[in-house]
Parts: sequence; C-alpha cells; structure tokens
Amino acid sequence: MTNSNLANETLLYVGSYASAEDGGIHLASFNKETGELKFIHSTPGIENPSFVIVNDEGTRLYAVAELEDGQVAAYEINQEDGSLRELGRESTGGFAPCYISYTPGPEGQLFSVNYMSAEVSSYYLDGNGAIKGLASRVKHVGKGLREDRQEAAHTHSIVLDRNGRFAYVSDLGMDQIVVYRVEDGKLVTHREIKLPPGSGPRHFKIHPSGQWAYGINELNNTVTAYSIDEPRGDLEILQHISTIPEDFASETTSAEVAISPCGRFLYGSNRGHDSLVRYRIDQESGKLSDPQWVPSGGEGPRHFLIVPGGYLLAAHQYSDNLVSFRIDAETGIPSATGYELRLGKPVCIALAKPSEG
Repeated sequence: MTNSNLANETLLYVGSYASAEDGGIHLASFNKETGELKFIHSTPGIENPSFVIVNDEGTRLYAVAELEDGQVAAYEINQEDGSLRELGRESTGGFAPCYISYTPGPEGQLFSVNYMSAEVSSYYLDGNGAIKGLASRVKHVGKGLREDRQEAAHTHSIVLDRNGRFAYVSDLGMDQIVVYRVEDGKLVTHREIKLPPGSGPRHFKIHPSGQWAYGINELNNTVTAYSIDEPRGDLEILQHISTIPEDFASETTSAEVAISPCGRFLYGSNRGHDSLVRYRIDQESGKLSDPQWVPSGGEGPRHFLIVPGGYLLAAHQYSDNLVSFRIDAETGIPSATGYELRLGKPVCIALAKPSEG
C-alpha cells in the first residue's frame, strides 16, 4: 500500500454478535476516496460485543458484553496496529446491556443501560481510562401499551449533553425519555418526557447547534423532533414524522438515528423496509421535512455511521454485511459505492480516531 493510499484510509471498529472464541470486535479499514472496506483482524475474549465506542483521542475502546449477566469492558488501543488490550470489566447489574456513552477528561465517566432489565449505570474511570468502579445505578420500573414489546421497562440508549451535565435515557418499554442530572458522577432523576403510547423510543441524538434533539421510535416507526434547553436539561416535542413511506404495510422497526456534521440532514434506518431515510432539518425551527428513502443494501440495518468527508456505512445484522454509501453534499441523499464487507452479525460501527474523522 502506498503512502497516498494510507493517507486515505480510516480505521473502524465493528461490534457484533459472536462467541468469545470467535472474536466479535472487528477492525476494518475504509478508503475515503473510493468507499472500499477491508477486514484487518478480530479481537476474541468478549461475547456479544454489540455496542462499541471509542474515546475522542482514539486511545480507548469501550464495549458491552450483551449477556444475561451483562458487562462493560475497557480496552487500550495499540496506536501502531489498532489491536486491543483489555484493561478490565465491570458488571452492568443486569440483563442485556445495549448502549454505552462516556464523558471525556480527567473526571471522565462511562454510562450504560440494560435493555432487558432496565438498569441505568454510571461508572468512574481512572487516569488510564480503565473502569474504576460503579458510581450509581438506577432501575426503571413500568410498562407501556404493547404487551408483546412493552411488558416492562426497556432502557435502550443513554446520551449525554455536550457539557456532560444531563443524561437522556430512551425507555422503549415506558414510552419515555427520562432525563438525569449527573451530580458528582451519580445519576439523579431530573424529569420525564412522555411520548405517544406505543412509540418505543430507541436512540437519541443532539443537533450540533445544541438547539434541537431527535429520537427514533422503534415500535411506531417515527422520529420525534425536540427543542432542547441544555442549561435546564429539558425537552419540548416539536414534531413526529414517519420513518417509512405511507404505502408500506409490512412489518418493520426503526433502529438508528444520526445527524450530518453540517447539521442540515438527519438519517434513520428501517429494519424490514431495509432502508435508510434522509430528512432535511429546517435551520430555523429544527423540524424535519422531505423524507427520501434508499435501500440500505442488506437485511436489518441495525446501525449506521456517518463518516466525516461525505460517507455513510450501514451495518446489517441479518445479512452479515457492511455497505458503504457516498452522501451527496447538496441533497444529503446517500448512494451506494458498490463496496461492502462481509462480517458476521455486525451491529455497531465506531471510528478508530473520532477526532480525525
């Protein structure tokens, strides 16, 4: 590989469902000129690492082990070859951790949620980025409209605001966004935002401007737009908009939501419809319009990642592939590059060096 090619390569980590022996955290390269994806190696030793994140400096990776006795693990990233060295693990206190977030800096922390048993946890990190211990744990108790999916609380994501003062937890089972204050590292209940019964809030993102936030609702296939008051840790619902075309009547559930770095477009994924949907974000009101759909290139696009520089990568749980798309700078609409990478049950993608894009 020439130096020119190396300059165009971005490294990615891909979380998946896999046994500890098989190796479920995969390292891959992505070519920012062509969109080509290449497999490098896998890290064994952790079962079902279905959600992974990397710190801003690209020196630490954190992963869940989505098990009945859930865990979060911290890894040191080798800066030469991207290999991982485990620094330690901590129990998540329950069943099926599915999302983690962190706050950087010397007072940095890690946060997790368990989907099945609905615990929300915060952890202290030491100066090396290893997990030092549990700071707090809160359990959600409640249910929603649907007996098949909302028979109990199901916390699905935890997202910190830009200052790390408030944590927004999407509870699919209770149709709520529960907001916590982070005080001395501990989670303190702040307020609850109720969604229409049967919504099933899943993932949540804050707009780069800090004015708005967007949550994707798995069960009724909608995106909710919010105005966000960051200093007060409050949300106000602005809009609900469908993630699927009006004429689609088959079974489908929405999954991931993301915002373009420029702040003009929002994207969602649909499993069943197997599509990516792009909306325009009104820069005055924050509301969404003009949905456009493109096939995601596989079955079950559970997660996707927008790569700065104009690409989108979609991970398909049921067809075992990653697919790369080039995003049109004017319309925001993704188009397939023709490149894909075969991997077993990929369900999460993270940049190896988030600060570089």
